[in-house]
Amino acid sequence: MGKIEEAVFIIKALGLPRAQRNERSGLTLLALADLKEDTPWAKSASRMIRIHDIMIFIREHYGKKYAENSRETIRKQTLHQFEQASLVVRNPDDPLRPTNSPNNVYMIGDEALKAFRKFGTKQGKAAARRFIKIKGSLADLYDKKKKDSYSSVELPNGSPLNFTPGKHNQLQIKVLKELRKRFCPECKVLYVGDAARKLLHKDEALLKELKIAITEHDKLPDVVLYDEHKKMLFLIEAVTSHGPLSPKRQMELEKPLSKCMAKRVYISAFPDFREFKRHIDNIAWETEVWIESKPDHMIHFNGPKFLTVYQ
Repeated sequence: MGKIEEAVFIIKALGLPRAQRNERSGLTLLALADLKEDTPWAKSASRMIRIHDIMIFIREHYGKKYAENSRETIRKQTLHQFEQASLVVRNPDDPLRPTNSPNNVYMIGDEALKAFRKFGTKQGKAAARRFIKIKGSLADLYDKKKKDSYSSVELPNGSPLNFTPGKHNQLQIKVLKELRKRFCPECKVLYVGDAARKLLHKDEALLKELKIAITEHDKLPDVVLYDEHKKMLFLIEAVTSHGPLSPKRQMELEKPLSKCMAKRVYISAFPDFREFKRHIDNIAWETEVWIESKPDHMIHFNGPKFLTVYQ
């Protein structure tokens, strides 16, 4: 391996996330340790150095020229994570120096320096393990935070659905937990989307049975529920930024449902009245509205259905 590849290998061995296992981070590490192509890892240095000087070192010794506006990328996408992982210490000479100061300096930490100096020796792997034992793995920490930030909801069959964070997905969770419980508790969960991953859950067998044609070009609403006893399909759009079930949206949804014989119930779900008021003039007639902040009630945009009791 060349020096840059070795640096990237060390970054991985010391538990840095995948996003930092690249040439930019490898070159930054070499500049921090004052390692030229022919300098052995055993001579890794611990010195204070600015980002500007890191870029000069990289250009002079590795022929890679970074534009001046790359400083923020190096700071935010490499040095920030190096600091979180305890590979470097920022401003050991003046810990109170402002974050945006051009005089910020970085220096390799003691434990990281020990691991660098052992690279390529019989003690190299043990040194990396010791570093992670003492300082922890930033990659594992990031993964744990990511998993902890997921929200989960249980399907009727007991299996969990894990949603990525976000206001839109939180509303979908409320639809599955609160709206379903109050208005259609016997419904099966036919389809659920996810703001980040698009498709989260799809009951292929039931979709086929109901003759609902889904292709990569079709887009069902965020949540689709099915009551097999009443033969009713609940099509629910969670509205946080995008629009509600408008007349246009309703017509679009009828295409993949053209062969489905189940009765349709269209519902626009809102987190609160403020969001509802923003979209009120775009909600299709003959549809329903559910508001998370008032979960026990439904607003009906289909008055004649209820006036029949007076006839």
